Amino acid sequence: MEYLKILGAKKLSGEVSISGAKNAALPLIACTILAKNEIKMGNLPNVVDINTFLKLIGKLGGTFSKEGNTAKISTSTINNTTATYDIVKTMRASILVLGPILARFGHCEVSLPGGCAIGQRPVDLHLKALEAMGAKL
Repeated sequence: MEYLKILGAKKLSGEVSISGAKNAALPLIACTILAKNEIKMGNLPNVVDINTFLKLIGKLGGTFSKEGNTAKISTSTINNTTATYDIVKTMRASILVLGPILARFGHCEVSLPGGCAIGQRPVDLHLKALEAMGAKL
């Protein structure tokens, strides 16, 4: 087994930049669907799911620009309430657009998300929560 062995009695000092958390950023990006103004988000991790989720916002009719770890997202032009399987299949987090689209437009169609390498990730809790708030599925 490999390990690091650190010798010396010197104090360590310096700075480390901490990337934002993907699982915190994705729900925040989904929440932009409810906004009427441009949202600027920083400290976004540079991972595929973030970029795919931004593309999903674009397919719904929103716009975004991304520079480094900062994105500007405008969803005021969203006119599509369907998240199709072609983009949804690539990430489980796409289910997060269900609530905001439903809240904003009163209806939505979101394909079930794609599979996961570590096993099933049911979405029943999302659906039960929406039903508890009066949604008809």
